[in-house]
Amino acid sequence: MTTPTSGRRASIIHGYGATPADHWFGRLAERLRQTGVPTTIPALPTPETPDPAEWTAAVRADVGTPDEGAVIVAHSLGCLTVLRYLRSLPSPWRLGALVLVAGFVDPLPALPELDAYIADGCDVEGLAAHVDRLTILRSDADPYVPTGHTDRLARLLGTTAEIVPGAGHFLASDGITDLPQALQALPGIGASGGTTSGAAATA
Repeated sequence: MTTPTSGRRASIIHGYGATPADHWFGRLAERLRQTGVPTTIPALPTPETPDPAEWTAAVRADVGTPDEGAVIVAHSLGCLTVLRYLRSLPSPWRLGALVLVAGFVDPLPALPELDAYIADGCDVEGLAAHVDRLTILRSDADPYVPTGHTDRLARLLGTTAEIVPGAGHFLASDGITDLPQALQALPGIGASGGTTSGAAATA
């Protein structure tokens, strides 16, 4: 039996076309729970036809008001949704750790059907000052989110993206069903190692 880590909790936010059961989400949640961190993966509504207001509301319902013990890991369109939610929070607030995987705030040429959702992106100025530990992961060749998009988001947040070679868009179809790099990014949790192994396009 694992003893809960005091004050810690984690939320994993999926992206476009995905469910909580897809890709590496479940494995990461399992690893976090094994370390005593209660973890949720909310099912965002209508993932094939996402609505910004509905997704933001779902993130709000799951995350609530974050604090130093809260951890959020988001993938692709989930990153934009999380950033918009954090932008909506009244100050003061803090977030213990934020991991953005294949994140972006700009329209995606490969997925024009998301143009309306992405629209004006998100003003991320000042958000990083509320986050104790910020990590941005990208691959070296992403067919859906240009690597330059993720690098630009990193610059806007005052950091640089960490590269996971050969990860594609971090999908199960790219062979990514485990993401130890996300666990390693979380302070006080660390990773016990692990490898990636091998879906439709999800952003």
